[in-house]
Amino acid sequence: MNIKEINVVKIGGNVIDDPAALTEFIDIFSSLEGPKVLVHGGGKEATRLSKAMGIETTMIEGRRVTDRPTLDIVVMTYAGLINKRIVSQLQAAGCDALGFSGADGNIIKASRRRANPIDYGFVGDIEPKDVNDRLIRILLEAGITPVICAICHDGNGTLLNCNADSVAAAVAIGCSRIAPSVLTYCFEKAGVLADVEDDSSVIPLITEESFRQLKENGTIVKGMIPKLTNALDSAAKGVSEVRICKAEALNSEAGTFIRLS
Repeated sequence: MNIKEINVVKIGGNVIDDPAALTEFIDIFSSLEGPKVLVHGGGKEATRLSKAMGIETTMIEGRRVTDRPTLDIVVMTYAGLINKRIVSQLQAAGCDALGFSGADGNIIKASRRRANPIDYGFVGDIEPKDVNDRLIRILLEAGITPVICAICHDGNGTLLNCNADSVAAAVAIGCSRIAPSVLTYCFEKAGVLADVEDDSSVIPLITEESFRQLKENGTIVKGMIPKLTNALDSAAKGVSEVRICKAEALNSEAGTFIRLS
């Protein structure tokens, strides 16, 4: 199979936590032509299960502190419940899929984040070189769509909770070693907005230069800064194109495109 382009798509809780939205997304994703990879998180489901089991959830700067009981919850939720739910729905839509944590097939290794200045517990950081593009190539050439959750491993028997946006970026960079890759972040908004109160104010293109300007004038703030930093870093490391859009706009040209220039 001659792979000409690979689509890497990341979905988050706004899709995963809404059964109707997930069903719609599965239909759209399945209709994407050519080889593709799906990356997912699932934080709200993990928070719900933690509460049901009497385990307190601690968040610092929007990131989950992952102690041992919380690690068990997120592994069960991301690598189990959510991953298999998505895989089964993809099969029903005619898309042959296989679910992965980072440990399965050694598809993604990570290193535990240093405890200084904040100890996040069993949280991992990823280097694109540690994405197993050899296995991804084998799967894609066999017509199988990998569905990768944000649980990775350190190579020494320990599972680590990783940021799903970072996983998607690393996977897209890894895929670029196989063929040109396109990374799409499916977001709750229509793209990056010039006015957060106006969903129609989508910025169609962001480059390194315009990103600096948008930060300086306060248009882009808070959580959107690391997301766009990740996107530009992906482009700098080989990803052909990065886009942020709503899940229902996946198979279109809508949203914000992020390129180096």
